[in-house]
Amino acid sequence: MAIKLKSPWEIERMREAGALLTEVVEEVGRHVEPGITTKELDRIAYEAIKKRKAKPAFLGLYGFPATLCTSVNEVVVHGIPSEEPLKEGDILSVDVGLIYGGFAADMARTFPVGRVSPEAERLIRDTEAAFFEGLKYLRPGFRIGDVAHAVQTFLESRGYGVVREFVGHGG
Repeated sequence: MAIKLKSPWEIERMREAGALLTEVVEEVGRHVEPGITTKELDRIAYEAIKKRKAKPAFLGLYGFPATLCTSVNEVVVHGIPSEEPLKEGDILSVDVGLIYGGFAADMARTFPVGRVSPEAERLIRDTEAAFFEGLKYLRPGFRIGDVAHAVQTFLESRGYGVVREFVGHGG
């Protein structure tokens, strides 16, 4: 399989899409607090994406009914927003994508809901650090498998496991 290199113009459009998505995730994050529903966060994300003249990438994809994937606590990935209010101490993973200028951007971030346990704080901190460990290998000469291996090795060294069914889903 040949690698298709992007032109400088395409790279700039991708950068713009990513910057807009960062703004959307930050806007959603400002609303994460006990009592809000993930359905309401989904509405906030939808409006934030539309305000930026972009299109939600997940809405309708393979029949997915929302703009956000919202995974609360032990839900691993691709949770569907609901009317269940978030509670103090929950952890919320938000996965969102948008399409801007013909280019897709996709990102996930985990937020504490109010005050969380030391274990939850550690999980959030360690998974963020694992991301940066993987990022070290995201450059010429390395493969996606090198990124995934770095993430997995880092997390396993801290006592976490990997959900094998999702290996290849970004790490």
